[in-house]
Amino acid sequence: MYQQERITPYRKGDKGKQVEEMFDNIAPAYDTLNHRLSWNIDRGWRRKAIAQLSPFAPKEVLDVATGTGDFAILAARMLSPKRLVGADISEGMMEIGREKVKKERLDDVISFAKEDCMQLSFADNSFDAVTAAFGIRNFPDLDKGLREMHRVLRPGGHLSIIELTSPVRFPMKQLFWLYSHTILPLYGRLISKDGSAYRYLTATIEAFPQGEQMVEILQRAGFEESSFKRLTCGICTMYLAKK
Repeated sequence: MYQQERITPYRKGDKGKQVEEMFDNIAPAYDTLNHRLSWNIDRGWRRKAIAQLSPFAPKEVLDVATGTGDFAILAARMLSPKRLVGADISEGMMEIGREKVKKERLDDVISFAKEDCMQLSFADNSFDAVTAAFGIRNFPDLDKGLREMHRVLRPGGHLSIIELTSPVRFPMKQLFWLYSHTILPLYGRLISKDGSAYRYLTATIEAFPQGEQMVEILQRAGFEESSFKRLTCGICTMYLAKK
């Protein structure tokens, strides 16, 4: 068990159910907080993660832990797939995503499905690409979730992940620690009315495997040609892997 798997948003018990409850609670404020707390840098991170799939021109894409659909919408615009499925455990988040997709007139390409990422309902070898933006950190079982993502990928398909991480070098390491322990939980509590959610966010960022360790975890899940790139001084890390 990885350290972040022991961290829960609210209380002792089933982490998956708590994560679902947490995201349902903060769904109305989620997009505003994401963009403001990252000074809109998160938009550029998403764009980079999608761009690394462009050379492979995937036509069937699964976006795991899709949330309110920002990554799915951008992927549909940049990659022009025939079909893109956004999967998430939180109906509250996906309801917002459905409205955004409808407004963008992408509902003929993007659909949403409530899914337990530990046990996806899709058949083996269903997608050319699988993506995840800021979501795998919440998996109750990281190894199991990654194996499921590998299972639904077609041979030759690619996995693209971006995840928040802790910077490792001075002075960004110290500055990010100060920011994530003061401004982030305070602002998160004021806007979302759920202080526990943003304390949980900070704790899981610090505990989550990153860099070389994450590459090894991807390889154990069955992926090949796994690589990573740190973005914005290590606040975010981007991964690419192949089945």
